[in-house]
Amino acid sequence: MDTGNRPHLPAADIAPPRPHVGQGRERVEDQAILTGRGRYGDDAALRPGTLHAAIVRSPHAHARLTGIDVAKAMALPGVRAVLVGADLAAWSRPFVVGVKQPMEQWSLAVDKVRYVGEPVAVVVAENRYLAEDGADLVQVSYEPLAAVVTVEDACAEGAAVLHEKVGSNVVSDRSFRYGDPEAAFAAAPHRIGLTIRYPRNSCTPIECAVVVAEYLSAQDGYDVQSNFMGPFSLHTVMALALKVPGNRLRHRTFPDSGGSFGVKQAVFPYAVLMCLAARKAGAPVKWVEDRLEHLAAATSATGRLSRIEAAVQADGRITALSYDQYDDCGGYLRAPEPATFYRMHGCLTGPYDIPNLAVRNRVVLTNKTPAGLVRGFGGPQVYFALERLMQRIARELDIDPLELYRRNFIAADAFPYRATAGALLDSGNYQGALDLAQSRGGLAELLARCDEVRARGGLYGIGYAAIVEPSISNMGYITTVLPREAREKAGPKNGAIASATVSVDPLGGVNVVVASAPAGQGHKTVCAQVAADVFGVDPAVVSVNIEFDTQKDGWSVAAGNYSSRFAGAVAGTVHLAATKLRDKLAGIAAHQFGCPVDDIVFSEGKIGRRGEPDAAQPFARIAANPHWAPALLPPGVEPGLRETVFWTPPQLSAPDDEDRVNTSAAYGFAFDVCAVEVDPATGRVRIDRYVTTHDAGRILNPALADGQIRGAFAQGLGAALMEEFRYGQDGSFQSGTFADYLVPTTCEVPEPVILHMETPSPFTPLGAKGLGEGNNMSTPVCVANAVADALGVDDVTLPLTPARVMSLIGMEDPPPSAGAARPAPAAGKAGKSLSARGEVRLAAAPEAVFAVLMDPVALAKVIPGCNALTPAGENRYRADVTVGVGMIKARYAAEVALSDLDPPRSLRLSGTGISSVGTAKGSGLVTLAPQDGGTLLSYDYEAEVSGKVAAVGGRMLEGAARIVLRQLFDQLGRQAGGGAAGGSWWRRLLGRWRRKS
Repeated sequence: MDTGNRPHLPAADIAPPRPHVGQGRERVEDQAILTGRGRYGDDAALRPGTLHAAIVRSPHAHARLTGIDVAKAMALPGVRAVLVGADLAAWSRPFVVGVKQPMEQWSLAVDKVRYVGEPVAVVVAENRYLAEDGADLVQVSYEPLAAVVTVEDACAEGAAVLHEKVGSNVVSDRSFRYGDPEAAFAAAPHRIGLTIRYPRNSCTPIECAVVVAEYLSAQDGYDVQSNFMGPFSLHTVMALALKVPGNRLRHRTFPDSGGSFGVKQAVFPYAVLMCLAARKAGAPVKWVEDRLEHLAAATSATGRLSRIEAAVQADGRITALSYDQYDDCGGYLRAPEPATFYRMHGCLTGPYDIPNLAVRNRVVLTNKTPAGLVRGFGGPQVYFALERLMQRIARELDIDPLELYRRNFIAADAFPYRATAGALLDSGNYQGALDLAQSRGGLAELLARCDEVRARGGLYGIGYAAIVEPSISNMGYITTVLPREAREKAGPKNGAIASATVSVDPLGGVNVVVASAPAGQGHKTVCAQVAADVFGVDPAVVSVNIEFDTQKDGWSVAAGNYSSRFAGAVAGTVHLAATKLRDKLAGIAAHQFGCPVDDIVFSEGKIGRRGEPDAAQPFARIAANPHWAPALLPPGVEPGLRETVFWTPPQLSAPDDEDRVNTSAAYGFAFDVCAVEVDPATGRVRIDRYVTTHDAGRILNPALADGQIRGAFAQGLGAALMEEFRYGQDGSFQSGTFADYLVPTTCEVPEPVILHMETPSPFTPLGAKGLGEGNNMSTPVCVANAVADALGVDDVTLPLTPARVMSLIGMEDPPPSAGAARPAPAAGKAGKSLSARGEVRLAAAPEAVFAVLMDPVALAKVIPGCNALTPAGENRYRADVTVGVGMIKARYAAEVALSDLDPPRSLRLSGTGISSVGTAKGSGLVTLAPQDGGTLLSYDYEAEVSGKVAAVGGRMLEGAARIVLRQLFDQLGRQAGGGAAGGSWWRRLLGRWRRKS
């Protein structure tokens, strides 16, 4: 180092180098991804002979399996195997569940199907196209059963029971009491409450699930690659299901993952399924989930029905809360559920100092896709209730919402703060965050704009939300679902083990391996920053490996990428491992320099003695020496430059005897302000400004932190305004494409105003907390509060679509602008309901048209996609019909009937059909009237479809129905016209019918 004429300064006077942690460095991952060199699941190299799988799924929400015939599929050239439920018992067992109930979920349905899309068979073939063709040939027989779709239906007396051995659809019912809530409610002058419904929604990662599985041998077990976000405890669940020890199930992740947001926990049952398919096929098997499969059958956020009440003093101070909650977990309680209830259990009082709490949690099964982890799981459901309640209190007591927050927030000097149900909130200054949002978020300007818009008759509102964001989940929180006696019998479970390995190679390069599979967060970038600070080097010389391998890498049951654990736990453990290795290097360097260890300095890519910068040597030289000359190591120092550290926060204890549990290690905070303007003519909600203030402890990389906030905000906005999984009354799934499951794009997502404050956590190695989930917890309710404020209404239900907003305003959708179509069937009918009325002019006379409809040979030519039509009784036929809707094409076994005959004026055409992708039934009245030498044909039909066809969405189905009708009428006109030109066969047919009648 050239110091010029500057004198050497004492070490204490030398400014430390600027740290890399805390700087907004660009992601090192981006270069490969943006240049097309990302390595995602579908890019992975395959072993020669790898086969491909397609899954046969149930079109019914609830039905008994009465038979599966795979003969036609196996006869198809290229199909190598078909796995069915009968194969499973020899090689697997049901998945374990989190409550002690006699319910069974296998990787394939074995007795009944309990949701649309449940796997019933796997076809394995030489390529995916042949596998799909084979899947179409698998013939499954069902005995349909009544379905329960809502929580109320599932809990009703006499409801169809999904799991007969359980005997009820309520599989867990637990009550909790902290403090003295009864006394608090009795003494409070106000008891304010509301009932909320949080809908099922999800997220839509660009990359769906990918699994490549191989059965090696009885000795070596299974080798699986997938884009699972684990392994965490679900590796144990998978190994138990496969009936192998954990070390016989090798699980590896791909280098890159196209998003997860929690939902890729749902890969784990398919990892088991493909292991079994590979075992039966005798070859590796690859399966790639398509978008319809992902939307219909992967997972969803848990739907919640909740009644929440508060005991409130006259000044707005809350003294007690009461929750009565039902979680809709779908057809099976699939691990890790009921995590959505209990992850938030310790912090149900949110950021508020509320001493008394009563809770009742009921886990309910319905005929829907099993629920699971979705970004922020548990948080959106809790805070939609709690923060809607805060607005209701402010409204009913006429208290300024900000003042209500200040009166109820935990005091800034109270941290660490033990919440009523057990959460140990590590640090925070909630009042300071509110002040920051108010001053730097421009709240005064928004309030003035609100007054101005309302003065001219507009609809403008401002909403708020305050949330505590848990991160680094306590493994023991889920055991809160069990009574104390059951927990004692099973033994305590607690902690949040994270692991990291840091090493130096023979050329002095620093290598980091973490037990966390990223999904776009920037793990490589941040881990390099953390290690670089410890060793005093540039992050560019640090290599970070995130391709996780359970057989070779250090990990434990908490390992994985979930619950915002990266910054606080994973990056913190990298710091600990790097520090441990640095201390070893410092001892080696001290021996070389002949000085105390405390005098060794790591800075600017060099290692040297404090106060002697000219004598410092390059980091790579000193760090590499122990590889080349281990005999020169100081006495007592073992060879090797590799350190693996496991860390768990000691604050995470098991639930106590009173069911108190610290559910997470660190708790961030977010305070949001949302200003909206509602268009009274269209119901469209426009976000005027969104301010989100975060306290995530120490920020490791501000650029990546803001990226996480923007992503969570976009997802939360989708939940607020667009996204909802819809089901028919028969359980048919109706949101299987992006035409009906709407997600926000860049056009709908405004740029939020992001503000930060930092209160470092005393419980994590770097003082960091999580922030990647916060806005998916706060944004849905913040937007809802703003819309409720704009409209002056007490109750709102998500998503706030234009139609729903117009209903809140008091205006129904206007009638169709053309045609005499009657109103669409009411929501909640079985399946996807379609209806239409219309007219078409045909050149042939009514007698000719009617005759075509009565002749089976001619009728077969008229029905689009009809392969065969055979008589089955008077005016009844069996039909073989191929129907395509968008990407869905299926062959239906149908029955067609003609009734209400009034020749040649009218008749009713009815039909029912079943196929591998669902069922269909419909009925239409056709009337014929002479007009200008031809026929004016009028039609009036209603139809219902279920299964895979229903899932493609209403817009596509309506379009397909119009196409089918047009084809039918075109063919009808040609057949009738051809008959008229070619002779009087239709007159003879009509005469025979008249004589018969």
